[in-house]
Amino acid sequence: MQPIYARLRERARQIAADLPPPDFYRDHQQATQFSRHCLKNDPILIKLRQFLSDNLADNLGHGLEHAIKVTEDAGAILHIEGQSAGYSREKLERRMVIVQCAGLLHDIKRKQKEHAKLGAEQAGLILKNYPLQPDEIQDVCRAIQNHEAFKENIDIESAEGILISDCLYDADKFRWGPDNFTHTLWDMISVYNPPLDKFMARYPKGMAGLEKIKMTFRSQTGKKFGPQFIDLGLTIGRKLRDVILDEFSEYL
Repeated sequence: MQPIYARLRERARQIAADLPPPDFYRDHQQATQFSRHCLKNDPILIKLRQFLSDNLADNLGHGLEHAIKVTEDAGAILHIEGQSAGYSREKLERRMVIVQCAGLLHDIKRKQKEHAKLGAEQAGLILKNYPLQPDEIQDVCRAIQNHEAFKENIDIESAEGILISDCLYDADKFRWGPDNFTHTLWDMISVYNPPLDKFMARYPKGMAGLEKIKMTFRSQTGKKFGPQFIDLGLTIGRKLRDVILDEFSEYL
């Protein structure tokens, strides 16, 4: 990464640190803790996480760290929505494993074109070696295929399968908030290293893309909390833009 971008990354992280965390984590601490406990202790997820640690390359900020954040939040959303739907404790725990498998595997083919479709296919092959039922593997695969924004979704017949898909999508799009400016953006820049003037030329389009994502959240929990994630990201983006124009104008 060019030194100028390293400096801007630090400024972005300072800006983010001065903002409050999303309300989702304050309002749903129990769901978040339940999700993290499952991820750390379920044998299926322990095995799958180790597999990904060995096999998932970091690509434009979509490596293992990203996958774990998505997995934890997808599990928390599933916990909230499942309780609202009247899931039993046993069903809630089992569906937690399914949504977290989807979270861990959703970017397994991130480097490829049509990564959602190819990732779904690869996830199906991987999970054949795990103690999951065929319909559970199908729910994981369909959720992965449906996790991209602004793409046509494949149909899912069951309400339980739809919820897995919605939880994965919303948790993945939570990352378009503060995470975009504290991590993802700089991982992308470290690959492409554009001149600052070209980076700034694309800035309005990138901000507009973030604005558009606010209306795409799918679960009731995502619709309630997702827009705030995006608004926090937009706030960081606007403040960072002002910093660039005020303090780094000599590079433009």
